[in-house]
Amino acid sequence: MQIAEPLLVAIEELSKLPGIGKKTAQRLAIFLLKMDDDRLDNLLNSLKDLKTKLFFCSRCFNLSEEKYCEICKSVKRDTSIICVVEEVSDVIAIEKTHEFDGLYHVLGGVLSPLSGITPDSLKIKELLKRFETENIEEVILALNPDTEGEATSLYLAKLIKPLSIKVTRIARGLPIGGDLEFADEATIGRAMINRLSI
Repeated sequence: MQIAEPLLVAIEELSKLPGIGKKTAQRLAIFLLKMDDDRLDNLLNSLKDLKTKLFFCSRCFNLSEEKYCEICKSVKRDTSIICVVEEVSDVIAIEKTHEFDGLYHVLGGVLSPLSGITPDSLKIKELLKRFETENIEEVILALNPDTEGEATSLYLAKLIKPLSIKVTRIARGLPIGGDLEFADEATIGRAMINRLSI
C-alpha cells in the first residue's frame, strides 16, 4: 500500500523518539492527524517551548526557566548535601519520593569509553568546582546500578574522597541494570534512606 508522503515523514520522525517503534509511530501520526487544530497547536507550542523556554541550571544542570533551577534557589534545601545523578529524569524520580532535601548535580551521562563518553564529556569538572565554593559535607552517588554507573561512581569516589567529603551511594533497592527513571517511588525512597558509604 502506498502511504502519503507527509504521513510517511511523520511516522519516520516519531519513530526516532526513544521507545517508539514504527507501529506506535504510525498510531501516533494518525492520532495527530485526527486531532482538532487547537489541540494540535497546543501540542506543537508545548514542544517548541521545551527548546526555547527551558535551559540547564548554571549550578547543577537540572532543567530551569532561569539561570538557576527552583531546587538551587530554594532556601529550604540542605546545601551541605549534593546528590549526583546521570540525567534530569533521575532528579524528577528522586523528587517524587519526598525523601531527599539536598541539592543535585546532573552529570549528563555516565562514563562509557566504548561510546566515546570520557570524564571530559560529563559535568565532572563543574562538580569539583562546586566543592571550592560551596560547603559540601556529603556527596550521594545515585547513578544507575549498571556497569557504566558503577564505573562512574567509583571514578567519582576516587576524586572526591581526598577532599575530606563523605561519599555515599544509594542502597541496593534498585534492580541491577535498571533505570532510576522507571523505578517506583517507594523503591527509590527506601534506597535514598539506606544509602551506603563507598
